[in-house]
Amino acid sequence: MESLIVKITTEQGLIGWGEGFGHKANPATWAALEHIVAPFFLGRSTELDQCLPAAEYAFHAFGRTGPIHYALSAIDIALWDIASKRAGKPLREFIDADSRDEINAYASLVHYAEDPTEVSFHLSRAMSRGFKAFKLHESLKPAIQAARNTVEDYPLMVDVNCKWQLPEARSAFEQLSDINLLWIEEPVFPPDDSDSLQKLNSEFKNVSGGENHSGVHGLINDMERGAIEFAQPSIGKIGGVSAMLQVREAGKKLNVHVIPHCFYYGPALLASAQIIALDPSMRLQDGQTRPELEVPFLNWELQLHPWHAPHQGLLNSDGTLPLPTAPGIGFEPDAEVMSQHTIRYCSVGTSE
Repeated sequence: MESLIVKITTEQGLIGWGEGFGHKANPATWAALEHIVAPFFLGRSTELDQCLPAAEYAFHAFGRTGPIHYALSAIDIALWDIASKRAGKPLREFIDADSRDEINAYASLVHYAEDPTEVSFHLSRAMSRGFKAFKLHESLKPAIQAARNTVEDYPLMVDVNCKWQLPEARSAFEQLSDINLLWIEEPVFPPDDSDSLQKLNSEFKNVSGGENHSGVHGLINDMERGAIEFAQPSIGKIGGVSAMLQVREAGKKLNVHVIPHCFYYGPALLASAQIIALDPSMRLQDGQTRPELEVPFLNWELQLHPWHAPHQGLLNSDGTLPLPTAPGIGFEPDAEVMSQHTIRYCSVGTSE
């Protein structure tokens, strides 16, 4: 799984790290960064209230999502990293002094071809690593029922990756209703089919989405319509930290849970964790554990940074994760791992 990482260095030597949607190293986002977005920022102030609004306006004609926006997301994260480092505080404390130092993590499993035995086996592995909440990428009841039997009363979620149209989705929601899924993620295609999402959520009250919505305003529009119960903005797509804060504020006003999508393992993982820590409670309104940081449940021979794979080191036995105390987002890559596993590299600056 690739990660598209951005490093910004200021004239004063401060370094900020960011990450844009980079699966398969996303050549479109790469090109947007190298040729359009990064050059725009050269020589500009890194003060958040100066550079970010100017960039958002400059690139508005490219739309509210897509490669340009993914590139802007990476730079936004890096600039917030710089701002909080300059202030000498972790990002969460830079935003809110009352933020938490610990969050819940949940295991996000890959797809196991709808095999109940495989699903149960890997969930048991995740439980043994300390996770107390779990997300599947299966869509058929036998596999999902096996998951529920395995994890018992722990929170269980399903992401079906936009698999259904409305009639199929309604039928599937009905079939799965007795399994007590906290949410069913992106149930329909297209992922921001607001009418279908609204109909499903009005009936079942457990629709989630946001990873592939059309920017901040598209997601907030669906939150206002009651089309989603759980909003899941993806920090490397939607516009970075700035956009996440907008969605979070909307969630508080609209009583919609905001729990980021985060199938990342680089700076976007840590930036998402910092945003999650702004919420005061680690529990949902009904008292059950609030699944918070999505952690890809993969085995890694090497780790790029200490929080790369919490289940291989930092995850507590109760499923909580302590956050970095260093200023910024807390991303400090292992230089040797980075150099040995870099697929492609370029530098954009006033002097090459």
